[in-house]
Amino acid sequence: MSLEFHNGDTEADMDTKSPDAFRTISEVAEDLDIPQHVLRFWETRFPQIKPLKRGGGRRYYRPDDVALLKGIRRLLYGEGYTIKGLQRILKEQGPRHVQAIGRGAPVGAPPDAAKGRGGAAAHPAPPGRAPVPPGLDDITLLTAVLAELGECKRILDRALQPPAELA
Repeated sequence: MSLEFHNGDTEADMDTKSPDAFRTISEVAEDLDIPQHVLRFWETRFPQIKPLKRGGGRRYYRPDDVALLKGIRRLLYGEGYTIKGLQRILKEQGPRHVQAIGRGAPVGAPPDAAKGRGGAAAHPAPPGRAPVPPGLDDITLLTAVLAELGECKRILDRALQPPAELA
């Protein structure tokens, strides 16, 4: 495996970087729209986040690290999980599950919430409607849609902001 490092932190550099390239903390923070100190805090709460550290403590995140961070962000901010709840998911389902969520996989309902009487779905489909896929329920699907809409709104708000005045 070849290690590809890149020292530029500009948005143009992000567009030209290989998908397998390592990312700096500033690049990941910008991509996730969260401050760098939050990433460092998450490293203390989720030992599964293991960026490569070089001289001076500079962090380089692998593609799997970035996917894990995206999954953590989505579960904490988009789905409303607590840190403790997310730690339980990482322990029970593993980091690959959260990485898949970071890459866009649907979020499954927590194991206890998906079960009703006799193991049936907690929210059966109304007549004339297709059943909800196994492992998901209406609340989970609606929460995911709401999170996506919130992200769309954030992007639109950012695009509609007036450009900074030239000094």
